[in-house]
Amino acid sequence: MLHTPEDSTAATIDQRFAVPYLMTVRPAAGGSDAALVVENHPDGARGRLWHAPDAPGELLPFAVSMGAIVAPDGRWVVDLDDGGGSEVGALVATSVDGSERIALTPGREPYVLRGLEFSFDGSALIATVVDEEGFHVLTIPAAPWGEPTVVYSNPIEAWFGKPSSDATLVSIDTTDHNPGIRRPRITVVDAATGATVATLDDLPGGPVRAVRFSSFPGDERLLLNTERSGFSRPAIWNVRTGARQDFDLPALAGEVIALDWHAPSGRLLAVHVDAGIHRLLEIDEADGSVRIVREGGSFVEPDVANLHPHYWTSYYAPSGAVRALRSSWAVPLHVTEIADDGTETTLIAPAPVPPGRPLTSTLVTSADGTRVQLWSGRPADREPIGTILEIHGGPNLVTVDRYDPAAQAWLEAGFAFASLNYRGSVTFGRDFREGFWNVGGDREIEDVAAAIAWLREQGLADPASTFITGASYGGHMTLLSVGRLPELFAGGLAHVAVADWSVTIQAMNPAVRSVWSSWVPPELVSRFSAISYLDDVRASVWINQGSIDTRTPVVGVQGYVDRLRAGGGDAVLDIFEGGHEPTGLEGAAHDQRRMQELALRTLAGERWDATGIAPSHEH
Repeated sequence: MLHTPEDSTAATIDQRFAVPYLMTVRPAAGGSDAALVVENHPDGARGRLWHAPDAPGELLPFAVSMGAIVAPDGRWVVDLDDGGGSEVGALVATSVDGSERIALTPGREPYVLRGLEFSFDGSALIATVVDEEGFHVLTIPAAPWGEPTVVYSNPIEAWFGKPSSDATLVSIDTTDHNPGIRRPRITVVDAATGATVATLDDLPGGPVRAVRFSSFPGDERLLLNTERSGFSRPAIWNVRTGARQDFDLPALAGEVIALDWHAPSGRLLAVHVDAGIHRLLEIDEADGSVRIVREGGSFVEPDVANLHPHYWTSYYAPSGAVRALRSSWAVPLHVTEIADDGTETTLIAPAPVPPGRPLTSTLVTSADGTRVQLWSGRPADREPIGTILEIHGGPNLVTVDRYDPAAQAWLEAGFAFASLNYRGSVTFGRDFREGFWNVGGDREIEDVAAAIAWLREQGLADPASTFITGASYGGHMTLLSVGRLPELFAGGLAHVAVADWSVTIQAMNPAVRSVWSSWVPPELVSRFSAISYLDDVRASVWINQGSIDTRTPVVGVQGYVDRLRAGGGDAVLDIFEGGHEPTGLEGAAHDQRRMQELALRTLAGERWDATGIAPSHEH
């Protein structure tokens, strides 16, 4: 018998994934107060131009990615043309009416992006690109567009080229001083000559990461985050004189991460993260005093070493008003403006999705005594029929208190849902973020086991009805967990996963291959690979892989599935048309139905590879 979500559950999924919702706001550089608003729609990410305080405009006549940005003059949207999600392609500027497309790097071999930002004066676009030769920072004249110039190039990881106000200087987060170890210093170069102007690091105490230059013309100070105490704190550094102002904030536990700087008023916008809980702060540059702007929910979602430092983040309007981007498990991302007197005005309301349930935060104790954060929730008005443990990707990402339609769909289907911030997650300090280094997955596995133990104490996580799921590194951890912790899970639901690092690393795009080659050295490949534990797998396994994914290519899971099936294991492999980070509510709804269908099969005592399984799909 084929088990699918019954009518009420299917209808709930339809409603949950029917309403487009806000994914990010990318404000334009400069004083225009323009922004690109990116929403998730049935067919993928779509953009709107926004000139606050007016409502966002009509949908642009072309698709955009989460990384797209708008030019300061509001005339162009710049995005990577990557053939539908491969993440390897070339930058294109498209006029907002869709009538004109300009290739910004003609003749250059395809590349991956690791930074994209206009200067405050709009004169230049700074792009950080990665190809088989290494990491390169390009200055591209804008308004009008001109030929790009390479101002920095290195085979070792570097991200986020950031221009000074007039684009005469560019800062880059570089790691060539410590190859293979992701503890960046800041390298500042002259944009005309490429000559190094200054470097800054706080090693061995901790890395530094640039946030933004002052918006004043000729002001060569740079806002940054340092971890010399072991936890992030803001600092302002004059790249010419070396003068430095640190905001140590000893009264605040956890991390204080600078998000933006309104130089005219001398205020810094920051998020305080303590045990995973957010508070939005302002710091006075003159005396270091701190004001709590808002509490509750989340105000930023870090992305650390991707195209932008954040999936989305709160920021300053040109006027100095705080634009708070805010979300929670039950409320989609929305935007408010907070004036100096605390008055709050809604600028972009949360999408009208069905009511959701909040998740609560608990610190659970792992095997070595480390406390790890676990978000968890139960379905309303019923006993759970099973438990879902989600593992986020990255690993240098984090699950924040933010709206997730999949989490809500699991709760609505009657499952308890939990999401784990394991060793390797950001915003918990340097030691926690680096805790997965050189241990072959041991710390993450211990954290997964600790989460399940705590859930079991709450009357949840019966091994016969507990499922682990995740995407990317979370997909890797899903497969590793069903092999190394076989007694804990009835099923593993892995998206864009890795199962065999020995073949996956070589097939990755160059932007991620270098770091994974250092994080998974040859002596740890076997221990780190789920394929090494096939003989121990008892759970049913589903793997959902993108056809043009260059971060976790299909080659890394095909052998796992073939060998698991050959040994009598229960495995299903779906291939969808898309890359590593697909968008689109229709595809997400399909995946959710698929996962719930498979979980219900287990509860009914059936295998996942039985006949009647729905075919693969396109996102």
